[in-house]
Amino acid sequence: MPTFPRRRTPGTTPKGPRFSRLKKRFGRRAEDRQVGERGRGIYLLPNAFTTAALFCGFYAIVMAMNQRFEHACWAVFIAMILDGLDGRIARLTNTQSEFGAQFDSLADMVSFGAAPALVIYEWSLRGLGKLGWIAAFIYCACAALRLARFNTNIQVVDKRFFQGLPSPAAAALVIGFIMMMIDPDISVSARKVDWVSWCIAVFAGLTMVSNVPFYSFKDINFRKSVPFIAVFLIALVLALLAIDPPKVLWPIFVVYGLSGYAVYVWRKAKGKPVSIIPLDDEPDDIRR
Repeated sequence: MPTFPRRRTPGTTPKGPRFSRLKKRFGRRAEDRQVGERGRGIYLLPNAFTTAALFCGFYAIVMAMNQRFEHACWAVFIAMILDGLDGRIARLTNTQSEFGAQFDSLADMVSFGAAPALVIYEWSLRGLGKLGWIAAFIYCACAALRLARFNTNIQVVDKRFFQGLPSPAAAALVIGFIMMMIDPDISVSARKVDWVSWCIAVFAGLTMVSNVPFYSFKDINFRKSVPFIAVFLIALVLALLAIDPPKVLWPIFVVYGLSGYAVYVWRKAKGKPVSIIPLDDEPDDIRR
């Protein structure tokens, strides 16, 4: 007598190896969504600031190719401000992610590595021939190496210091010099500074990959009360910036670019370790 398949009872599911695999695949995703696991998306707000900084670096390159160096320099400075904001916004809104960290490094490579190198090459290093583009390449390559080392040593480095000159400060050292020299108040004869530009580009590049410690200002607590003189000094600096930003900013960047070597010499004279990364053979009292 022929047999017929039984009618499936409502609420039951067919069994079989194929259905078992589907159940494992899609059932697990449903359980993860029920538990509240986050999807593989990206956070909009901090990455929007990083994208804006990336655009400023790209804009600086385009303006340098069009010989509009003032626009290119200001674009790099705006990228510095945006780069300082994206990380703080991510921490304030609790939207840190590995994607954001990697995206920020790639944007920094464009804004503070490729853009300053191309801007200073188009402005003054082109006339030096091969030596000119070699200096620009040294700066660009050192910026890439510095960012890669920063990503690998971020968990072990002393948070109070940067290992080598940070890439935004190196870009400010290069771009600030250009801004000061293209000022209309500077005489035409003083603009013949090809070799000075070459030295600044090479110095900034090599300092980025050095082990010289630069103060990071990360241990400053803005929630604590400060003396009245601190507020007065801030107002004084803002007033000086309003008078002539290029001539005020670049000396500040030069002082910061040399401060790491001063700290290096001071720690060397005191017998303290000059490396901000603790070594395995160092005793615990020296690490502190």
